[in-house]
Amino acid sequence: MAVKLRLTRVGSKKNPVYRVVAADSRSPRDGKFLEIVGRYNPQTDPSTIEFNEERVRDWLSKGAQPSETVRRLLKAKGL
Repeated sequence: MAVKLRLTRVGSKKNPVYRVVAADSRSPRDGKFLEIVGRYNPQTDPSTIEFNEERVRDWLSKGAQPSETVRRLLKAKGL
């Protein structure tokens, strides 16, 4: 099973808020996931980016691949 760290949308219409989740790469964007590891809200100024750093590092050490967007968010937080 290939695990990816990616965003899943939870916000209402025209109000995007995202969770950063560890999910099987074959599952749909807003479908089944393994664990929530962070939040991202692009609506605030500056954007809110929160991670459970311990869990993110754990998933990355197990071979999970971050999506391009999550990679940028991790870089912005210094992980």
